[in-house]
Amino acid sequence: MDIALLMFPALLVLLLVGIPVAYSLFAVSLVFGFIRFGDKAVFQFVSKVQDVGGNYILAAVPLFVFMGCMLERAGIAERLFEALYLWTRRLPGGLAVGAVLLGVIFAAASGVVGATETVIGLLAIPIMMKYGYNKSLIAGTICAGGSLGTVIPPSVLVVILAPIADVSVGDLFAGLLFPGLLMAMLFVLYIVIRCALNPALAPHEMADKGPEVPLLTMIRMTVLAVLPPLFLIFTVLGTILMGLATTTEAAACGAVGATLLTLMNRRLSIQVLGDAAQKTVRITVMMLTILLAGSMFAGVFIASGGVGDVRALLDAANLTPWHTLLLILFIAFISGFALDLVSVVLVMIPISMPIITSLDFDPVWFCILFLVMIQTSYLTPPMAPAIFYLRAISPPEITLADMYRGVIPFIGLQLLTLVLILIFPQIALYLPSQITGFR
Repeated sequence: MDIALLMFPALLVLLLVGIPVAYSLFAVSLVFGFIRFGDKAVFQFVSKVQDVGGNYILAAVPLFVFMGCMLERAGIAERLFEALYLWTRRLPGGLAVGAVLLGVIFAAASGVVGATETVIGLLAIPIMMKYGYNKSLIAGTICAGGSLGTVIPPSVLVVILAPIADVSVGDLFAGLLFPGLLMAMLFVLYIVIRCALNPALAPHEMADKGPEVPLLTMIRMTVLAVLPPLFLIFTVLGTILMGLATTTEAAACGAVGATLLTLMNRRLSIQVLGDAAQKTVRITVMMLTILLAGSMFAGVFIASGGVGDVRALLDAANLTPWHTLLLILFIAFISGFALDLVSVVLVMIPISMPIITSLDFDPVWFCILFLVMIQTSYLTPPMAPAIFYLRAISPPEITLADMYRGVIPFIGLQLLTLVLILIFPQIALYLPSQITGFR
């Protein structure tokens, strides 16, 4: 067995010992790099530092993170949730439906998964608990709605994945739009049907006792609540898809727009700005450190002939192209149990893309499948990061068992979305092809 294939067992051992992901990747890269290339490995490591530091697209990462941090403080989510609930309160599970819709809009406006789940949870959990919603339904709804930030553009994860996979950020954003909306629609349908069949899961007390709101008042409140995030969504996502701005330029406009919205809502202060800046620095440093470590790991693996070794193993196993694709997606799913989403991308994508392209699969289609797969891993116990976010903001009445039970149906719906994209690739590829032609 070639030395490159030993890098993954070595990485797994360090992770199981409890060494942070970035340090584990650095250590394995340095040891195997010097074993394989000697002093020449230094030049490769320096080139990776230059590649990451000079990547123009990655400059969008801190801007998107700052935009998400400011939106958490802008105060638009509260009004948006109230406006959405005016339209969903007569539906079975109306509060849960409103929480999912809030997740869609907030994910499209912020691009940061953790920020989306935190905002939805802080707004929806208290009121859902007040009106006696089933605790498992609450937990599943918040985790699933918050996780939509992975597959609804503009996702920070896409900004990191695209240059590694050598695909267009704009094409990935366009390709994710329909799958993300399809997944959200499945979430809503599940909530409505389940609550209609079992009304005890979501009591209608608020819908029955709430005052009737005139239609014009509902429209006015909705327009006032929806316009600010729609403005931000167009500023970022619309300009990218229309070819009016690069990813970094659009992210800069989004950061400025989020700051202006915070100012307009009278939430902007020196403390708010300072807290958002500090949080941005912490998250960005974490992401870029993992990105650099992952780039070094992938560089040593590829230069050592690791991709050829993996391909030889797949050929020896006599797998069909579709079996190979499913195996890669399954490994990505399992990797999500031990690694954060950024690390899964950095470890898997450089190794997978040469194999995927050699099998004549569309790279944009594969990247979208990959993102849906790791989003499912993000939600799947026992290591589900979505549940860790929820535990930080949920009351003690919602137990870990409630959270585990609650996410299982939504995991099934995510897998259904994956199957639909596998069977009907145009769900992911139609919009990128149309936008490319438009440009």
